[in-house]
Formats: sequence, C-alpha cells, structure tokens
Amino acid sequence: MQTLDDIEQIQKNMLSIMDVREYLNADANTFRYQAREDKKNHTDSFGFPVIIIGNRIKIPKEPFLKFMRG
Repeated sequence: MQTLDDIEQIQKNMLSIMDVREYLNADANTFRYQAREDKKNHTDSFGFPVIIIGNRIKIPKEPFLKFMRG
C-alpha cells in the first residue's frame, strides 16, 4: 500500500496520475476524465491543483501532500 511518505520521496515537483493513483485508490482513466471535466466546467473536484498540458495531467507535489495531510 502506497503512503504519503512514499509520495513525498518521489524526486519530482510535479506528480503524474500514476504516481498518486494507488494512494487515492483511483482509476487513472476516471481521474483523467474528471480533470478534463473540471477544466471544461471551471470546477475543482479534487481540492488540490491539477494541471492539464495537452494530453498530460500533472499534480504539484507540495499542494497535493498539504491537502492530503489536512
């Protein structure tokens, strides 16, 4: 089981869906769909920033960790 400490050890500032999907217990395709819907509808379903660049979806690591730790 992936933990927030595992994610914190990832040596990147921007995470991918694959980096966090196990912790979130989320299907990658569902996450991608929701991120695109949020962008289209100007909504925020996740509570942490999600950046869409072309076909890629990135999650800034520090805001993600801060949100998850409450």
